Amino acid sequence: MVTTDESQPSILTAPLLPSTSASTSISGAVSSSGAVSDDDDHFPPISFNHGRRPIRDIPAFILFLLLSLATLSLGIVALIRRNPSFSHSHSFVFDPISSSCVPSRRLSNSFLLSGSPFFKDLLVVLILTFLLSLPIVLFLLWLLKHFAKQVIYACIPFFIIIPTFLNVYWFVSCTVSSSCRSGFPLAYRVLVLIFVFLLVMIILWIIVANWNRVELTVHIVRVAADALFHNLALFLVLPGLTVGFLINVGLVSVFLVFARFNGSIEPMVGADGKYYCEWRQEGWVPAYFALAIVTLVWTAASMVEAQVFVISGTIAQWYFCKEGVKPRRSIRTSLRNAFGPSFGTVCFSGMIMGAVRVIRAIVDSAKREGIAPGIVNFITQCCAKVLLSACDFVNKFTIIFTAITGEGYCSSAKMTYELLKRNLLSAVFVETVSTRVLVGIIFVLSTLYAIVVCAILKAVSDLNGEIYLVALFAWLLLIILLGFFVHVLDNVIDTVYVCYAIDRDKGEVCKQDVHEVYVQLPLSRNHRPTLNPRSTLLV
Repeated sequence: MVTTDESQPSILTAPLLPSTSASTSISGAVSSSGAVSDDDDHFPPISFNHGRRPIRDIPAFILFLLLSLATLSLGIVALIRRNPSFSHSHSFVFDPISSSCVPSRRLSNSFLLSGSPFFKDLLVVLILTFLLSLPIVLFLLWLLKHFAKQVIYACIPFFIIIPTFLNVYWFVSCTVSSSCRSGFPLAYRVLVLIFVFLLVMIILWIIVANWNRVELTVHIVRVAADALFHNLALFLVLPGLTVGFLINVGLVSVFLVFARFNGSIEPMVGADGKYYCEWRQEGWVPAYFALAIVTLVWTAASMVEAQVFVISGTIAQWYFCKEGVKPRRSIRTSLRNAFGPSFGTVCFSGMIMGAVRVIRAIVDSAKREGIAPGIVNFITQCCAKVLLSACDFVNKFTIIFTAITGEGYCSSAKMTYELLKRNLLSAVFVETVSTRVLVGIIFVLSTLYAIVVCAILKAVSDLNGEIYLVALFAWLLLIILLGFFVHVLDNVIDTVYVCYAIDRDKGEVCKQDVHEVYVQLPLSRNHRPTLNPRSTLLV
């Protein structure tokens, strides 16, 4: 253990708030070390707000409520005023006697759907995958809590082995198969083989370049897994929010379907002078489609932000609780705050993130279609991506700070920036290697699961080439479900980072094991601690 000079407080342990008589010496120590001083500003103490919170960002809440009510009301109107003739409008003919369109006597062709072994096996595999996903997630969380180092170091070689094996396997299989060999010439197979090997080499280079940070990643993942392990009820609440959103999507989708039924079949004069019957939609239907899509995008983004809010509030209550004491009703408190006084802030955050995602989709679409090629378009796309990434970073820490303090969106963004700045922390860096490693782990697990599914189907099923397609769907479903787990764990890492910053700001240590890990993160983009991290825990 490295000791520090008692005559001058450690920069990493001293509270940067000048609330004590030693504020002058602390500020002087910080300034002399090249850090950013607080310029004698008095900042209020920051902690989790357990009391009654005021309602924030009311305009965003009112606008979201109005859009949702308008979508619901017009959807009910569309359902009531639907025209049943839309489903067979093609069978209407013009009646010259009544000068109107009447249904013809033709009967529409009917068809039957026959069962298929492929769809039966696919349905069984997907249902089993969905049911097994929760035990797999809990088991993975337990492993990361107790054996994070072994799991991560054991999975890293598979980041190279699995893509290499799959690349060679498909190449040999396609070469042996006559149908694949005739449909996919040798030259193209070799090009794909070389391209995949280049991707594998890039992955290998990334692993080697970040090898010195793997040990830090192990500690960060273990701390986050421990925090999440103490709040396992989140795995019941967060999917519940997703189910509620899916119900909302299903309801709006029904309204959109029946909105197309609003119109009438009217006679039209063709180019040859004859009368035809054509479905004419009412003018308000396209506007309703636009309203419903905007509402769905906003609702989806707000649901994601609400999940982050609940995760952050729950983990923050666990963090600031005394050792050995479990917080009571932490998830219920976070839910009450998210859908109560801070719901306007959640809506405001969702509006920003929804707009960011729409703009990003437009930029990516323009890039794929090659619209307005040239240096100006390239610079515009780069600037747009930088701006959108900045919005992601700001919003991520803002919603976490809001969940902790109950402040409004704008004030939370400002206070978060000041909190991290005066504690020499960076809002742009929270150790992204941990997220990449977690993504690699779920890729390895999903691939191994797909291989097992493929082997079992070959033993018990009559399918031939469709087995690989069933295994592919199982792989996609499991990686999506495990990706949700990574999303939760990533938000836990960010929340603990903000809580650690609050601890540094007050000169306190609520979770000593967290401080031992997070103090190893860079203090700024170009500054790394020169002291032993454990020296920061000396008092």
